[in-house]
Amino acid sequence: MWLDRQALVIGQEGCDALRRSRVAVIGIGGVGGAAAEALCRCGIGDLLVMDHDRVDDTNRNRQLLATAETVGRRKVAVLGERLRAISPDCRVEEWDCFLDADTLPELLAWRPDYVVDCIDTVTSKLALIEGCQGAGVPLVCCLGTGNRLDPTQFHLGDLYDTGGCGDPLARVMRSLCRKRGIERLEVVYSTAPVIRPPEGFAGDSPQGRHSPGSISFVPPVAGYTLASLVVRRLLGLPC
Repeated sequence: MWLDRQALVIGQEGCDALRRSRVAVIGIGGVGGAAAEALCRCGIGDLLVMDHDRVDDTNRNRQLLATAETVGRRKVAVLGERLRAISPDCRVEEWDCFLDADTLPELLAWRPDYVVDCIDTVTSKLALIEGCQGAGVPLVCCLGTGNRLDPTQFHLGDLYDTGGCGDPLARVMRSLCRKRGIERLEVVYSTAPVIRPPEGFAGDSPQGRHSPGSISFVPPVAGYTLASLVVRRLLGLPC
């Protein structure tokens, strides 16, 4: 059996529990794509992947689903094919949409056992957090991974314990979540130094703003950390 090596770590009962589990990954870029693939390779029975984007050439430096052949294709379609090739028994749902007021209730109606937030947009991130917490659905959020070079400095913790990490997204999320009365939020965050882009370099942003810098070996580690937390939570193991 293809999961025999995993059974040596979590037992056959653990493998069976994961096969009965339903997990949604929202945002399948460099972080979310890695998280979804790791969960699939753990034998999760039902996976929902949500994103409303196409593979861009600039994704090839860090996203598992991005190759010269997949540029221009819908991300959820590419990832769905990859996940089914890894685990044909995995029931993959491809939601080619944004998370908004219409899709959030549909996501909650899907009845996930866990939700993995890899969204870049703050408003959508907040809506997902409030929706999941209001419905009692376990959720873990990823904070910023861009402009960093050290993949060994990712941590699991509470949002309000990220004050010293230097992440602009963490700072914004702490402020907005506090205003909304969100008391706790499990997150993956980095304490690696933030690298500033060269002066005058606007990256690929058509508005001339700095796009976050990235490198192949940082975002996937955040994704694997998210997947690790979800699996251990589903199995009742310490994190």
